[in-house]
Amino acid sequence: MAAVTFTNITKRYKDGPKAVDDLNLQIADGEFMVLVGPSGCGKSTALRMIAGLEEISDGTLAIGERVVNEVPPGDRDIAMVFQNYALYPHMTVFENMAYGLKIRGMNMAEIRKRVADAAEMLEIGPLLERKPRQLSGGQRQRVAMGRAVVREPKLFLFDEPLSNLDAKLRVQMRAEIRRLQKRLGVTSLFVTHDQVEAMTLGDRLVVMHQGRAAQVASPMEVWGVPADTYVAGFIGSPAMNFLKATLALDGTGARLAAGPAQAFADGPRRGAEGEALTIGIRPEHVVHAPDTTEALPLAIELVEPLGSETVIHGRLPSGETLVARLPLAASAIGEVLPVLLPASAWHVFSAAGLRLPTAAAA
Repeated sequence: MAAVTFTNITKRYKDGPKAVDDLNLQIADGEFMVLVGPSGCGKSTALRMIAGLEEISDGTLAIGERVVNEVPPGDRDIAMVFQNYALYPHMTVFENMAYGLKIRGMNMAEIRKRVADAAEMLEIGPLLERKPRQLSGGQRQRVAMGRAVVREPKLFLFDEPLSNLDAKLRVQMRAEIRRLQKRLGVTSLFVTHDQVEAMTLGDRLVVMHQGRAAQVASPMEVWGVPADTYVAGFIGSPAMNFLKATLALDGTGARLAAGPAQAFADGPRRGAEGEALTIGIRPEHVVHAPDTTEALPLAIELVEPLGSETVIHGRLPSGETLVARLPLAASAIGEVLPVLLPASAWHVFSAAGLRLPTAAAA
């Protein structure tokens, strides 16, 4: 096993923008790190630079104590699991899993032992004589993982490996990947655009934005204390609501465009009275308050019943949209729903979109 260290890593393409821009990141020995973000954010490019499939324009990349900028991919002691499985169609499952070991010159007895152990771990022992075309998508993904496991590498790289699976199978394979990584203790980097995969798999997340790390933290810290409006809007489903506000009450609170001033629950902010702010509140923290005179009227525009809860899309008197996730049995388009936006659930951001700390923490 080995740690991975990005030091001022940049990847620029000829006549194009920077795909990765001055990335500094430390992945600890044995850690499961997830790079998450939308298409084009630089996450896959970062992974491919570790694999040696992309050249590094600037900076230093180290695996363990070894700088690998100029080390060929085959000499980096890594194993990669791809989105499209990348299995050889003319080979059996056994042959696919054994191929990398054979070309390294390993003796057949050791190869058979490693393949058998990995097949037992992944519950694909009965499939060893089948060809990939005879397997389901989930079985093919297990074979791809088995091919990586038998190499006993220092580092696992997962490049959106679950994207081609149906929703039920993705849940199952997420659990299997996490269980496998915990059992083997191998340093792992997992790339995905799926925030649910990111939240459920990673020891830490790197939320990527325009080639940079917008935030590096544990899943619950990213969800609970997002660094900026980009991270806050990307992590969470439905996405966080953002409402216009101004600093009020001598810095001890904010006045929403949609409603009256409220005091901050966690302490005052520095700034001038009337300074523009953005208040974020997650849909699950909006409160249905039918018996409260302070409630805001939310004109319902869309209702999404999900069984145990309902997602309500509506519009506030300020003209701003608001999404609420509520335990309501029935609501209808055109109704007006009284809601509260409790200050205890606010995320306070500056006009530039950065998280605004309390005066005591600033």
